Formats: sequence, structure tokens, C-alpha cells
Amino acid sequence: MLRPISSLYLIMFIIIFNFGFNLMHSQSDTNKFVVVIDAGHGGKDAGNTGNDYLEKDIALKIALKVGKQLEKYEGLEVLYTRETDVFIPLDKRAQVANKSNADLFVSIHCNGVRNSAPSGTETFVLGLHRNKDNLEIAMKENSVIKFEEDYEVKYDGFDPDSPESYIGFTIMQEEFLDQSALLANFVQRQFSGALTLKDRGVKQAGFLVLRETYMPSVLIETGFLTNKKEGAFLNSETGQTQLADAIVNGINEYKNIINIEALESELSEYKVSSSDVMEDFSSVIFRIQLAASSRKIDPSPENFKKLSPIIRYQENDLFKYLFGKTKNYMSAQSLRDKAKAEGYTSAFIVAFNSSGDKISIKEALNTRVGD
Repeated sequence: MLRPISSLYLIMFIIIFNFGFNLMHSQSDTNKFVVVIDAGHGGKDAGNTGNDYLEKDIALKIALKVGKQLEKYEGLEVLYTRETDVFIPLDKRAQVANKSNADLFVSIHCNGVRNSAPSGTETFVLGLHRNKDNLEIAMKENSVIKFEEDYEVKYDGFDPDSPESYIGFTIMQEEFLDQSALLANFVQRQFSGALTLKDRGVKQAGFLVLRETYMPSVLIETGFLTNKKEGAFLNSETGQTQLADAIVNGINEYKNIINIEALESELSEYKVSSSDVMEDFSSVIFRIQLAASSRKIDPSPENFKKLSPIIRYQENDLFKYLFGKTKNYMSAQSLRDKAKAEGYTSAFIVAFNSSGDKISIKEALNTRVGD
């Protein structure tokens, strides 16, 4: 039986939904969704040169096409790390995104290896390389810092040619790993679906340009210049347009999901002003997600700034680390604030049902309404 409060929820939902809808479609200049498009290499750094194609030129053409299409969308702002054939240091590329408080950083590249057989697209997020191929790609892309003066000092002694430099590679961007992986999956799905290109998957590796950014970020390898057929496709106007279309569609998929999640979050936060939802939820457990990583870390308080209790659970390829446990949503908010005060600035509330399955906050809060 519905409680009387449910009618109030309906009114709140209509008000907030309309507000959110207008927000998503009529964003002011100060509240735009900002995407930074990074064309890899440039100037004295040609990048891969398989079959006499220049990665720096192809990456730039695709990047400009992506940006031109995104600029057509209301409420979306596009920034570029370069729009001409110039060399831009890796840290400067990241600074463009960081200083603009961008929502996404998308770096566009072309692959190349000694063997002419490999083909397909792959999208990277920051993390520890899991195999030799991923390490080699990261080493090749990171080697561009040798064009920069005092790169040893600028990047704290990092040697792009030394595998030892990648041991214990710090995941500076760990708090954005979920979002980065989500975007990467959307892009790869577009490549393998609409374009029927070989899907080499979403991967992790230690790319410096991704380490330096403070928002969800991906590095896209659009194909292999060293593969004769794929190189010709990458170098063609048709190929560049189709690849740009796929990247734009992936970004839009991501943006739509993020908008929906933001609206759900706003709605659930608004609901807790009701005394009804201050009560305990007998069939729901709230916890606080601190981090997500490909690394399996001991869930002891010593590894999480003395916060306790900590549990670890695996979701797809990621280990997620959760703090606290409560059936009261207001208590969960207090736990989240405590985590943020300890330095986990992106900590957020997650919910699980009585079977231990993860559910949305909206679903969790609604379970009490329908008692």
C-alpha cells in the first residue's frame, strides 16, 4: 500500500525532472559540458609513420572532425590541445583540460607496429599495463617527452624507455577510472558496431598524458597505419569522417548517461528532506565507494587512511573498495562526508539489496516508499 508521502514524491519528481530537463537542454555558458580533444603528436613529433602515412596529420584531421561535430550540440563546449601542425608537450596538453575544468579528455592516435598484420581499434584508460603489447604502446606514446627540454625533471625522473619506470605506476586518476572505462566502452562499441572494425577492446596502460589529467580521460588508437588496408582507410576522407562519427556518438552516449545519473542523484538528495526517508531501509544496505582499480589491494584500514570497515568486491574487471555500512540514508551521507574529509573527494553512496546485488540510489530510496 502506498503511503501518503508518495504523492509528494510525484510532485517533487515532476518539479526536479523539469528542472533537470531544462538544465540539460538550456545550459548556460558557465555550465557547459566541456570536452577537450587532443590530437596526438604534431610538429617535430610525427608519431607512427607506417606505409609513409603520418600519424600526426591523420590524428589532427580526425580530431578536428570530432570537434566540429560536437560544436553543433547545445550546451557542449569543445577545446583543442592543437588545431595546427605544432608540437605540444604532454603536460601542456593535460593543462588545457585541467585549467578549463573539462568534463572529458579525449586523445586521438593511430597505432603502428613492425608487423603489418595487426589491425583494429583499441581505447586505453590509465592503469597498470597487463601485457607486453600494452607496455610497448605506452612506451612508444610516452617517448615523445624526449622532444621536451628537461623532461627528466619535469616528469620526476620518468624514463619512457625503461620498463622499471612503469613498475608501481601511480594511478593518479583512479577516482575517474569508472567513468573513463564507461566512455572507452561506448567508443569501442561504436567502432565495432557501425564501422565493423576489429575490436581490440578497452585496455589499461601507463600513459603520461592520461596521468596528468584530472577528469575522465581516454586515449583512442583508431587503427594501424602499418596495416596496408587499415592505413589506407585511416588516411582517407571517408575513413576519417566515419571514425570521427563513431567517436562523437560514443561521447554523446556517455554524456547522456552522465546527465541521467546526475538527475537521479539530484532527485535522491532532494528526497531525503522528507522525514519518511530518514527512517531505516530494512532491505537495503548503503556503503561508500572510495575507489575502483584494476589492482587487488588488501581492504585493511591501514590502506584506506584508517577508515573502517572496508570491503572489496569485484565488478567486471575492476576491484571496488567500499567503506562503512548502514541502513539509514542520512547516516550514509555522513559517512560519505567523512570519506571526503579524509581525501576521497569523489566518494559516493552506493546501495545493495537484501540479495547483495548493487542497485541504484533511486531504487533504494523507493523501496521504503512502497512498504
